[in-house]
Amino acid sequence: MEKMDILPPELIESKILLIRGNKVMLDQSLAELYRVETRALNQAVKRNLPRFPEDFMFQLNQKNDS
Repeated sequence: MEKMDILPPELIESKILLIRGNKVMLDQSLAELYRVETRALNQAVKRNLPRFPEDFMFQLNQKNDS
């Protein structure tokens, strides 16, 4: 197994967005930090949903509720 370098906190913090008062990270950014494809990250999460908190992931759509 390849040893992963420790990432500087500033790099991780730069990927965190504040949206409507909530800290979120896009799947693309998280996949980049883990050095995997976004598709692979999403598949792994879906396969292992019970391991994650209920609010770990959500998906945006184009529906406008305003």
